[in-house]
Amino acid sequence: MAIDRSKFLARFVDEARVHCAKLTEGLLVLEKSPQDSETVNSLFRSAHTIKGSARMMKLSGIGELAHGMEDLLDAVRGGRVSLSTGSFELLLKCVDYIASMLDQINTGQESPEAPADLCEELKKEALCNPDYSDAEQKDEKSAEADPEKQAANNSPRPGRGQTEYLRVDAGKLDELIRLMGEIISDHNRFRMDIQKAHEVFRATARGIESALAMMDQDSFESWNSRRIIENFEIARNNLRQEIHSISDGVRMQEHLFGELRDATLELRMIALSTVFEPLTRNVRDLAKDFGKEVDFVITGGDTELDRKICESIGDSLLHMIRNALDHGLENPAERINSGKPRKGKIELNAFYHGGGVTIVLHDDGRGLDQEKIRAKALSRHLFDAATLERMSKVEINNLIFLPGFSTSPIITDLSGRGVGMDVVRQNIVDELKGSITIETQQGKGTSFFLHLPLNLAVCPLFIVQAAGMTMALPETSIVEMLTVSRDDIIEIVGKQAFRLREQIIPVERLAGILKLEGDSSALKNSTLMVVRDGENKFGLLVDEILGREEMVVKPLPEYLKHLRIVTGGTIGQGNSIINVLHVPELMRLAGESTAPVFEGTAKTEGSLILVVDDSINTREIEKSILEAYGYTVETADDGQEALEKTRNTIYDLIITDVEMPRLDGFSLTEKLRSDQRYLSVPIIIVTSLEKDVDRKRGIMAGADAYIVKKAFDQSNLLDTIRTLIGE
Repeated sequence: MAIDRSKFLARFVDEARVHCAKLTEGLLVLEKSPQDSETVNSLFRSAHTIKGSARMMKLSGIGELAHGMEDLLDAVRGGRVSLSTGSFELLLKCVDYIASMLDQINTGQESPEAPADLCEELKKEALCNPDYSDAEQKDEKSAEADPEKQAANNSPRPGRGQTEYLRVDAGKLDELIRLMGEIISDHNRFRMDIQKAHEVFRATARGIESALAMMDQDSFESWNSRRIIENFEIARNNLRQEIHSISDGVRMQEHLFGELRDATLELRMIALSTVFEPLTRNVRDLAKDFGKEVDFVITGGDTELDRKICESIGDSLLHMIRNALDHGLENPAERINSGKPRKGKIELNAFYHGGGVTIVLHDDGRGLDQEKIRAKALSRHLFDAATLERMSKVEINNLIFLPGFSTSPIITDLSGRGVGMDVVRQNIVDELKGSITIETQQGKGTSFFLHLPLNLAVCPLFIVQAAGMTMALPETSIVEMLTVSRDDIIEIVGKQAFRLREQIIPVERLAGILKLEGDSSALKNSTLMVVRDGENKFGLLVDEILGREEMVVKPLPEYLKHLRIVTGGTIGQGNSIINVLHVPELMRLAGESTAPVFEGTAKTEGSLILVVDDSINTREIEKSILEAYGYTVETADDGQEALEKTRNTIYDLIITDVEMPRLDGFSLTEKLRSDQRYLSVPIIIVTSLEKDVDRKRGIMAGADAYIVKKAFDQSNLLDTIRTLIGE
């Protein structure tokens, strides 16, 4: 009876792709460790398996090419041939061609032919190989002698201690997870209905008690009245028992639905190694194209994410790796001249963090050049010079996410088109509901942090109320929540702010940002939700937090896609639609709505002040205060950067924090006082350290003033500055 080949073709393609991935990974390992005999054996087995399966499926082209690879690898493991750089290129080219032939088979092509030139090159490389028939006989004998191959050929049925796998159509799995999400959301709404039933019961009970209290004694003692009271009591007790019974059932369902959610989502979770490992080949090829030498290090590949997210981030990671190789890493000669190792390093790391997964891509290259970024933005008329000068370092770095932005001096087939980083941000932030942040240091390198949710099926949301409207905020964007009074909110140069431990963060009412009617400013206490977009923190004042729910978020219809402040919608109690807000856009709008207006403010001219603080919020607030009163302000992230700036510029006054990376404020003050140019320049320390010993150390270091952040306000700072520089 003839075998229906179509039934097995899809399985063959899937299996062959797995072996292609193993071949690529193994060849890259072998290129670095040519004496690794186990890797050679593994490569040989993969090529042998592809050849045998292809012949069984009558796919002669794939079989021929795989057989040529097998012969060459057999010669290598037999010690008759040593692999050269050209050999690795040839074998990788063959793997790519087999992968393309598999794609052709998937599109319906019967049996693609093997390229004659590749087959001929393989034969030339394997000069000492025995003839075809000898190799075939040896394969069979080795298979009999090799327990691993024999076990594979016998294909025993899974038994105790073995895992049995079942191939499931991905579309069916996605539909199952979609239904699970809908069930969880519907259950949450049902739970809210039960809470409402409790409220109705309590209101009914109060109504009955109120009616009984109004009845006079004669009415109360009549037979009809007693019957009415008894019936009321029976109805109330029955209602109470029914509500308790339903509540118990809901609690049991919650437990079961929780297990259902975890088990179902687990089905679609895959290791990030499926995305990370194929990038090794890309790094190798791109490094060769760019003329760079690089070690690519992967850690955390066993961290698991939703398959949908894994499938979506591959292109984004490749864009960032290409940029790291092109713009980040220096060529070998530059690295040696700057005291770095000849070979650069790119690290890709993943780990669980804050209910999601963080992926870090780091290179030890030259870092982002802020002056180049600023100059490019100016030349493209994206911002004027004054606006660019006012921008913080984080804002300048984030300009690389603008569409079409590139600092490359020339457009090539590899870079310079400005296509990529805007797509990366759209992919991570808009499509996957994550965030992306940058940390960079000139001459040291750059790190990109991708913060992603674990899955896209259900999203943890905090349901909030502002000016009578119900909205939702993604849990992944929320840092913490606390209750604050009106007295806790301070005003700094027309902006509201809040002291959060050692930081001062800007604050705005959610209703005010959204321009909703309804004044909640009379409330004595409000709930402050501290949210973040990258390194920036912001405080949102809401009237009430209604709860936390895991819900399905539906995307906006096409005609509403322009509303950037809303990322989607979900169904709330009574089938009401709840808008899920986009935190980065909220923060942008808040920045616009709280822009200070400095009308009638006394101005001073000519004083140049340097503000040094590793907190972006503190740095920018101090800068805003000083600029509002006419001072010219520059900023530094830490003491080391400040010291470098003072080498080229003489400032009229310096304001510095103490606890900072690289060089702290006390050490900075001491170093400046050892510089003849800065012997008399006033230095103000603004810090959270409030002990006497710290104050004494600040004075001993040479500071002219010591302000504790806990007691910080704008008048205190301005009075101190006027005292020191007489303006």
